[in-house]
Amino acid sequence: MLALIATLAIQALVSMSVLTPPVLAGLAARDVGIASERIGIFTALIYTGAIVSSSASGLLLARTGPLRLSQGCLLFCALGLGIAAGGSLPLLVAGAVLMGFGYGPVTPASSHILIRQTPPSRRSLMFSLKQTGVPLGGALAGFLAPPLALAIGWQGAALTVAMASIAVALSVQPLRAGFDRPDSRPARSETHFLAGFALVYRVPALRRLALSSITFAATQLSFATFLVTFLTERVGISLVTAGIIMAVAQGAGVVGRIVFGWVADRFIAPGFLLTLLGLGMALASLATGFITEAWPIAGVFLVTALLGITGLAWNGVYLAEVARLAPEGAAGTATGGALAVTFLGIVFGPAAFGAIVSASGSYTLAFALLAVGASVGGFGVRHIGR
Repeated sequence: MLALIATLAIQALVSMSVLTPPVLAGLAARDVGIASERIGIFTALIYTGAIVSSSASGLLLARTGPLRLSQGCLLFCALGLGIAAGGSLPLLVAGAVLMGFGYGPVTPASSHILIRQTPPSRRSLMFSLKQTGVPLGGALAGFLAPPLALAIGWQGAALTVAMASIAVALSVQPLRAGFDRPDSRPARSETHFLAGFALVYRVPALRRLALSSITFAATQLSFATFLVTFLTERVGISLVTAGIIMAVAQGAGVVGRIVFGWVADRFIAPGFLLTLLGLGMALASLATGFITEAWPIAGVFLVTALLGITGLAWNGVYLAEVARLAPEGAAGTATGGALAVTFLGIVFGPAAFGAIVSASGSYTLAFALLAVGASVGGFGVRHIGR
């Protein structure tokens, strides 16, 4: 239980750090002098850095241990946010890449901790509980970042989140002796830079899971990146209300991760469950694109919550399957390799979404294309089971 609490807190703060800039995009873009839809490029830069650091997860785990690596992730995210708060375009670029270096290894590190302490019969649920840190961090960003920005400016809000990440990094220091023992680290054969990629390529089921996750990730991060901007600029909803809507959607993702992790352990094969989630997020994406100022606010909450409970809830089931299919002792390495592939969807998804909106002026078209991708990804994993 202590391992779950620690990894959940770390995951939440790293996620909050990464999702705070999209929430503040409308305010920051005016100061920096760029269009708010360009936030997709910022997100792409974060996950470009994450691909590099995630690929090296096996090597980093072997050298530092999973908890020390997690602490480093928090500090890199804090440093990136602090630099981005400088407010110039070069500082935003540098901050995004540093945040990506911090984001990439955090899930492989936590998976390496949990796989050793979780019985197979509870694995999907425990991994899903840990992964609730991602939407929980998004919910915290949605609830806290807008009021902070209105009170102390967007730079002050970013620096506040950075300080919270540093505080969590310091708070887990007493746990290092238990989690970073030499026998808790990957075997040397799994520590070269591309070991994760090679492992995912060698195992067909891992390869299919990773490829399908590209479209799921593109849907998840495009939604998280653009929802607040879409609601404020196109639907006419206030920044604080839009932040609450995003927080509720992220909260729905928390619920979904727990429920679907439990379902995958007991009732439905993980591959088929991921297919159902892919179809669900496709339908919800399509509906989100049709939101207009004429919609009642309850309808906006409902549709975005449906997208949250599907598009933000697949990760725990996915990561538990990756860990299950990995060779003994290589869960962290396999997770790093699989996530490096997953992050491709995050690099290209939000950037492509923003480009479509810029070129066509239509969020409806952009959300519809997300729906197509999510459907394809869902069908790609339908036969992966126990």
